[in-house]
Amino acid sequence: MELGKIVGELKQERDRLDRAITALEGSNSRPSTSTRSIKASSKAAAGTSKRRGLTPAGRKRLSELMKKRWKEGRFKKS
Repeated sequence: MELGKIVGELKQERDRLDRAITALEGSNSRPSTSTRSIKASSKAAAGTSKRRGLTPAGRKRLSELMKKRWKEGRFKKS
C-alpha cells in the first residue's frame, strides 16, 4: 500500500472523528476548544515547556565553528 494512500485514509478518519467530537460537544453549553490548545495549556500548566538557551561557552564554541565553516567555504552564498 502506498504511503500517500495510507496518509489520505488516516486524514479522512481524523476528519470523521473531529466531526463526531464536534457533534458531541455541541450538546454542551460551553464552546469547544481545539485539541492543540488543550495540549498546550496542560503542557504549560505542567511546567514542561521550558526553553533551554545556550550557555556563554556554548555560544562561543558555536560562533567559532561557524566562522571556521565560512572560512573553509562550506557555506555558499545563494
